[in-house]
Amino acid sequence: MGLTLFGGLRSRASMPRWYMAEKGIAYDWTLVDMGAKEHHQDPFLAINPFGKVPALIDRDPALPGGELRLFESGAILLYLAERYGQEFTSDAERALAQQWILFANATLATALFNPSQRETEFPRLLGILNGLLVPGGSITGGSWGVADCAINAHLAYLPIFFPQIDLSPWPAVEATIRLTQENPTYQQAMAVG
Repeated sequence: MGLTLFGGLRSRASMPRWYMAEKGIAYDWTLVDMGAKEHHQDPFLAINPFGKVPALIDRDPALPGGELRLFESGAILLYLAERYGQEFTSDAERALAQQWILFANATLATALFNPSQRETEFPRLLGILNGLLVPGGSITGGSWGVADCAINAHLAYLPIFFPQIDLSPWPAVEATIRLTQENPTYQQAMAVG
């Protein structure tokens, strides 16, 4: 019984690792050797047939078949927040978290990692985020949670993958990145996953 998270070094597995550490959720970590292409071999393909990390197995007799297998960092984060983080007390809270996780994984990540959008769409998104972010606060207005994990982790990828991007026009984004990078729990999650 319990959670097992599968991921590679410098992968999106760092987001659920960070979330679980912040929330005190116990889990086992399985490092998938991406260089050896373990993610494209059995038994990993039985967990995620698309061969991508992260993936999560939740073993619990109360679940149908005794376990749940999930892939996609956003789906994993939402499941953890719902089942283990007890973050949501209303449908509205759940919907806001879903909105921000989908924004981070689809809109923000695409604008960041797609070269054709990095020059146009990405600065526009950062300008809007700069007006919405309160460094040290939550994007949803409550306490730190799953939505912040997704947004802040994606923003913190900026200096890792694109150190040449000048963030000074967006001081709230820059401060959010700095606070995220200084967070010991985030540092630990990034160091191994």
